[in-house]
Amino acid sequence: MNAAVLKQDFAPASAGDLHATARELSERFATRIGQLDELDEFVAENYADLKASGLVAAAVPQALGGQGLELGALCEMLRMLGRGCSSTALAFSMHTHQVALAAWRWRQQNAPVAPLLERVARERIILVSTGGGDWLDSSGEAVPTEGGFRVRARKPFSSGSPGGDLLSTSAVLGDAEVIHFTVPMSAPGLRVVPTWRTLGMRATASHDLMLEDVFVPESDVAVRRPRGTWHPLFHLLSMLALPLIYAVYLGVAEAARERALALVKRRRSDSHLLQLVGGMENRLAAARHAHRAWVALGESAQPGPQTTAEALSCRTLVGEAVLETVSAAMDVAGGAAFFRANGLERLFRDAQAARYHPLQEGLQKDYTARIALGMDAA
Repeated sequence: MNAAVLKQDFAPASAGDLHATARELSERFATRIGQLDELDEFVAENYADLKASGLVAAAVPQALGGQGLELGALCEMLRMLGRGCSSTALAFSMHTHQVALAAWRWRQQNAPVAPLLERVARERIILVSTGGGDWLDSSGEAVPTEGGFRVRARKPFSSGSPGGDLLSTSAVLGDAEVIHFTVPMSAPGLRVVPTWRTLGMRATASHDLMLEDVFVPESDVAVRRPRGTWHPLFHLLSMLALPLIYAVYLGVAEAARERALALVKRRRSDSHLLQLVGGMENRLAAARHAHRAWVALGESAQPGPQTTAEALSCRTLVGEAVLETVSAAMDVAGGAAFFRANGLERLFRDAQAARYHPLQEGLQKDYTARIALGMDAA
């Protein structure tokens, strides 16, 4: 089935229906990723399918025209997509987590984000984010002007930028303040700089975005915060956004495990192979358990320093277990894993990107230790 025959209008559907759609798309995307990976090409056709399917609005509340999936169901959707195409799922998680955060703020804080969420559902726009590359300090310069700001910045790691419609980013105002805002990807002065030639996740097109004197109306500024210090926004990101992103890596680890088992199932099982497979199963179980705990935290807790300490510990545990799982899958498959045609080496490469999302292990340990000792987070 191609995008042309998917339904063009959608009514609220159950999580099961959307997961069935995600499973179907995942299988389709798996047939395309080999060539895209070889050529460093963006998953443009997959993005078109995601728009046509309605999954773009999976996190939008039903009252605002979307599907209203909560954190656990969204993670399951991204995990399924990650099993078929790591790059599509990771790029799409950057859209999904922004929509999920806005939906949480609409439900829990009565934040004025309904127009954005309604646009996502009605127009099926896709959001592009740069938050992982900016984090607490942000980057670039916002200069006040009549009616708003002029922004000059270079934003790396902008996943899915060729297929995005609206950029969500930030810039530094003066020396000590950061503004968060949205701007259309078609805005004058905003262009994609094709820099994304990488070890893995090659088809995410996580290029640099250059903002050259881009005008941002005051009305499009969503958040103002102090620079370099923890803000409620980052507690929310740690609780909700990061488990969505790492659901993709869990799907990659599961795909690597399945590929490794398929490559050795005709091999005579000796004690060495059994030990390797058993070790791989243990590491995948650890990743699943840690991610499940992370989702449970996000669904039951309120954002804050202690919740963030627990969430970031989950980020380290899931990331480590994912990397250990794909490494174990390479050992299980043996020499066959080294051949590109078998697909396992791509999954191994794609999983390595799990190292780089904030907060990396050293910074996470520092933060978690501070909270445990009753110190300030900064």
